[in-house]
Amino acid sequence: MPNPKKEHPEIKPGLHVNNRHRNRYDFKQLIGCLPELSQFVKPNKFGDESIDFSSPVSVMMLNRALLKFYYAIDNWDIPPGYLCPPIPGRADYIHHIADLLAESNGGKIPSGDHFRCLDIGAGANCIYPIIGHRLFGWSFVGSEVDPVSVTSAQQIIESNNGLIGKIEIRRQENRDDIFYGIIRIDERFDLTICNPPFHTSLAEAQTGTLRKLNNLNAGKIVRPVLNFGGQSGELWCQGGEERFVKNMIRQSKQFYNSCFWYTTFISKQSNLKSVYTELKSSGALEVRTIPMSHGNKQSRIVAWTFLTPIQQKNWIRTRWNKL
Repeated sequence: MPNPKKEHPEIKPGLHVNNRHRNRYDFKQLIGCLPELSQFVKPNKFGDESIDFSSPVSVMMLNRALLKFYYAIDNWDIPPGYLCPPIPGRADYIHHIADLLAESNGGKIPSGDHFRCLDIGAGANCIYPIIGHRLFGWSFVGSEVDPVSVTSAQQIIESNNGLIGKIEIRRQENRDDIFYGIIRIDERFDLTICNPPFHTSLAEAQTGTLRKLNNLNAGKIVRPVLNFGGQSGELWCQGGEERFVKNMIRQSKQFYNSCFWYTTFISKQSNLKSVYTELKSSGALEVRTIPMSHGNKQSRIVAWTFLTPIQQKNWIRTRWNKL
């Protein structure tokens, strides 16, 4: 007996109102942009066109099509075993942060390559700098500890003319450092962003990947697909998200006048209490928490600054008003 047709809303719930990926995927358009995607698109059990989201190759092809159609990225690839990110969620971070910037700037989102953003852990995929530059023209520095990720991100930049000179990748030599060794003397960034490692170990990351895959495949997967989950530093580190973010906050205090807004994604609500405690201890003068929602998944961005209101006004007048 055939499965009854499942009704899907045309607008995906929770995504930012300006997110280009709010509507359901138009596979006809995407295949027209990237014909290679066609072999991965098949009717799902409800009769809708879709891909196998548990397959790394399928997700890779979908990402290539999305990046080409929406962001004019002709060449994008990542090494086997590295994180293949969900583009709609990554775009949401950028849009919510743009709203925060607009609040500080009389309702206008700063744009142009004079606006400088630091992406902590750009990854092999370089996805945040790509989206941020294509949407708002921002220039980026991406930091990365993994040499393979550094090479991959640089190859993406060099193979897309519009990214050359707009995104720079810097190698972080010390895994315990976040801003040291990256932010140079007298260098200024208007914004930092980060999607910190979530898990505390490889085993925990594999369990999380297995749970995700089983949600997609009705419990049929017994071993995680390792090249779907990401590498150390992408999905796990000692102490996980909580320890990483607390270390980031402590280091940001030492660079209090190097950046207007420091921000980070926080996946687990239970980590917020210790994050707020660390921010208070570090002397952050203003803290914002920005809720995000992707379907049933709730998350948030935490942003902080060490600039006084007068310093903020001077920063905006001397840097953003020139954009």
